[in-house]
Amino acid sequence: MTAAAALLTGCASGSTGGSTSASSAGPVDGTGKTLTLWDFESDTSAMGIAWNEAIKVFEKETGAKVKFEAKSFEQIRSTASQVLNSDQAPDILEYNKGNATAGLLASQGLLSNLDDYVSQYGWDAKLAPSLQTTAKYDENGIMGSGSWYGVPNYGEFVEAYYNKDMFAKYNVAIPTTQAEFEAALKTFKDAGITPLAESAAEYPLGQLWYQLALTKADRSFVNDYQLYTGDVDWQGKELTYATNTIKDWTDKGYISKDATGTKAEDAGTAFIAGTNPIFFSGSWWYNRFTTEIKGFDFGTFLYPGATMSPGSSGNMWVVPEKAKNKDLAAAFIDITMRPEIQALIGNNGGVPVAANASDITDPKSQELIANFNTLTARDGIGFYPDWPTPTFYDQLNAGLQELMNGTKSSKDVLTELGTEYNDGIKDIKK
Repeated sequence: MTAAAALLTGCASGSTGGSTSASSAGPVDGTGKTLTLWDFESDTSAMGIAWNEAIKVFEKETGAKVKFEAKSFEQIRSTASQVLNSDQAPDILEYNKGNATAGLLASQGLLSNLDDYVSQYGWDAKLAPSLQTTAKYDENGIMGSGSWYGVPNYGEFVEAYYNKDMFAKYNVAIPTTQAEFEAALKTFKDAGITPLAESAAEYPLGQLWYQLALTKADRSFVNDYQLYTGDVDWQGKELTYATNTIKDWTDKGYISKDATGTKAEDAGTAFIAGTNPIFFSGSWWYNRFTTEIKGFDFGTFLYPGATMSPGSSGNMWVVPEKAKNKDLAAAFIDITMRPEIQALIGNNGGVPVAANASDITDPKSQELIANFNTLTARDGIGFYPDWPTPTFYDQLNAGLQELMNGTKSSKDVLTELGTEYNDGIKDIKK
């Protein structure tokens, strides 16, 4: 059995096989009703392709119409609390998982408890235990226990994308250690090329910072940082190494100082254009790169010298407490969990959680899923750096921008981030 097949078979236990019939819970009559749905996937992403098909199936089976509204990640992240607490709330939306996002909204009473729907549709049997961590939240919004407030239908992780043509031109081999990775960065910089496509205004640089910390970390550090099982040493080896390395790479020109003002989209399109040979970011870019990169071939590798990487289950379907059509929302979620929809995710560059292994036929997709399986097999899913508190995403971005600009030292940045992190946790535990 291939690594990809092992992952898919493990995730799909209890699935309905290849059947395209409605769930055993029975079809929902939505005649005359409209389901309002928000997500932030592009039409060419694996999830966008799969969910567009799910909409067609949903409308045919329920008789309801779908009012789809495309939103950006930032739109949803920055306005969710206000919108979901109003009569403008959608019936279902894609939302970021973690304590600072879905956990916060759940603790505020803005998301519907999905326990009854989980039992009705059997979603817990389709999701591996490790992928259920981010779907459950306690009364304080801390993930890993409590009730279901979201349902993921794909996985995700962060890896290095690289331009195979540029690597070949400059005789750079895929690095297998941190030292080899830094040597590759130096080779490109010596050739007048900024090696890393980056964004410090949004998530990419924060994820690279966290990955660097994970090269020095173990599972206990991750549990302390993410689940509050112990104190985090903000001047310790893990975070000090990460912060000093980002500063060093900026000073050496491996990361452009202009990245302080660039967004994730800017970094991604720079890689697509062949400007930078390496982009460290999530599996959610994979299918876009396969469809938009025309001038070169690209490949991927897990971060060298690390056993853990940022990653988790994917973003989740959540149902606002003020949703007007909760039963229809649950019916739509269930359709996205069917093997035929999951196969669309898997064959278009995504990481499905409930597909039949035999349905995944695309070689590049098999490669992507195998990388994810490598991480899960070694307990290498480290979650994301901004998850611990509701405000840490913006605080981390701001701190790294100050680090790159030279307005604060590494030690001062860590001191400030540690204070903000600890204050945020105190607020959660009140």
